[in-house]
Amino acid sequence: MAGHDHGRDLPRCGWVDLKNPLYVAYHDEEWGVPLHDERKHFEMLVLEGAQAGLSWATILKRREGYRQAFDNFEPEKVAAYDESKIEALLQNPAIIRNRLKVRSAVKNARVFLEIQREFGSFDNYIWGFVNHVPVINCFQHLEEIPAQTPLSVEISKDLKKRGMTFVGPTIMYAHMQAIGLVNDHQTHCFKRQTP
Repeated sequence: MAGHDHGRDLPRCGWVDLKNPLYVAYHDEEWGVPLHDERKHFEMLVLEGAQAGLSWATILKRREGYRQAFDNFEPEKVAAYDESKIEALLQNPAIIRNRLKVRSAVKNARVFLEIQREFGSFDNYIWGFVNHVPVINCFQHLEEIPAQTPLSVEISKDLKKRGMTFVGPTIMYAHMQAIGLVNDHQTHCFKRQTP
């Protein structure tokens, strides 16, 4: 993480906690970058769902714990979890021990696999909502960035219809930002120049 010190003075989005190296790295290397990796798609779905009602910093701090607890987010493995595995996860201090969120991760893994079967990949499915081209927004101020959009409502409805949980319109908009479906880096942010 020390490599980020040289970039401390770079102009970044207003939500980035510059004192938190995990936050800075997440903003600089992942957020808003178009993602096309199946395992990482599932990882972001689980993490965004886990975040509900909590801060993103809380989740980033536990990300390694989640990777270990959830078999590196291999959807096939998570989909096969049984009750005893769910109970074991609920004893694991490295993750958010919320029964609904843990069950949701397992249920969502099963739906994720169904979507892969139907569309060839989750990537095809999710990027299909934007015709495989990122939506580039031009927000100057943080307060301009919406919590949800008509598109996040549409994706949320579709995923809920398929059986996913913890995929409300606000969670899905955060997800769209995280995987680069939308680029919401503020206009002054250095990531605007280097998408």
